[in-house]
Amino acid sequence: MPKIFWISFAGVLYTYFGYPIAIWAAGRLASRAVSKKPIAPRVSVVVPCYNEQANVIARIRNLEASDYPADKLDIIVVSDGSTDGTARTLNKVSGQITVLSYPKRRGKASALNSAIQAATGDVIVFADARQRFEPQAIRELVSNLADETVGAVTGELILGNKDRSQIGDAQALYWRYEKWIRKSESRFDSSIGATGAIYAIRKGLWRPLPESTILDDVYTPMRISLDGYRVVFEEKARAYDRAAQNSRQEFLRKVRTLTGNYQLCQLMPRLLAPNHRLFIQFCSHKMMRLMAPILLVGCFTSNAAMCLGRGATPTLYTIALLIQTAFYVLVAAGWILSGHNRLVRLARAAYAFSLMNAAALLGLIYFITGKQDVWTRTE
Repeated sequence: MPKIFWISFAGVLYTYFGYPIAIWAAGRLASRAVSKKPIAPRVSVVVPCYNEQANVIARIRNLEASDYPADKLDIIVVSDGSTDGTARTLNKVSGQITVLSYPKRRGKASALNSAIQAATGDVIVFADARQRFEPQAIRELVSNLADETVGAVTGELILGNKDRSQIGDAQALYWRYEKWIRKSESRFDSSIGATGAIYAIRKGLWRPLPESTILDDVYTPMRISLDGYRVVFEEKARAYDRAAQNSRQEFLRKVRTLTGNYQLCQLMPRLLAPNHRLFIQFCSHKMMRLMAPILLVGCFTSNAAMCLGRGATPTLYTIALLIQTAFYVLVAAGWILSGHNRLVRLARAAYAFSLMNAAALLGLIYFITGKQDVWTRTE
């Protein structure tokens, strides 16, 4: 039992503290600068849509307000089997917009494949329908591609709205933690994945997505990384979105993301081979997150078995069990209070952490059973 406890404890500690600190230190000690320059290649912005009638016009106008040269900017919007009037709304749009509308829902990966076949730009910028870019976002993304070692650039997604829920606050806090890790990875070598709402790639590096792909914003950047290019983080390229309004919405989003991480290993088994330069980063950032729920269970059950079994128990294990028990009491409090929007800071952090790990377990079940959603909407 002590071995199970210490292995589990060390795994959890490394996943959430050890690796983030190590990659931050590596980025500081061995930073790789990006040779940014103000360049203006032709850019195609791709916006896949499924039932986005309420958002798509504002999204198009936001992209048109970019300070990128208008004569070098294409906007391609794909309505993939929308049933809410998205296609009818797009038919009324004026301007230099390419609209692709499909009556049958095929999935986001197929929508992206179709859009990029129609793209004329040397650079592809990926955007979602709901978020909004700052005017300089596209220009800031593209400037990183002046560096020939860079194949993809991810921007910064900022979550928040003044009326957001307590769960939304916890989500925003976790997202800041995640972005800190991605920035550190980028500074050292490459970010593991990109932010789907705002990232750019060289069109020549694009390869069609498998139709079942869930995480296109991890699959494509990782494949580009495996080809020897860097994926860098550009914090001056900003997009804005609202945080989740309730725990169910955030939980479903995390289940989908973590299901996609399991699928990624199936689609790209090369990621699990130790002969590529990002193997340690990928395993530490992605795979250890998938193992964390099992490690947490192992840590608690082995600790409880040692303390509740016969014989004297060292004080250290008793203290560890009390700390773990107190944490799960906080999780329970967070769950009980979540419906009343009265979560105290510590309880909501514990609750959000537990949701993420529960989502990882459910994601594994979804992956095994084939219950996979190829679109991101959970509302």
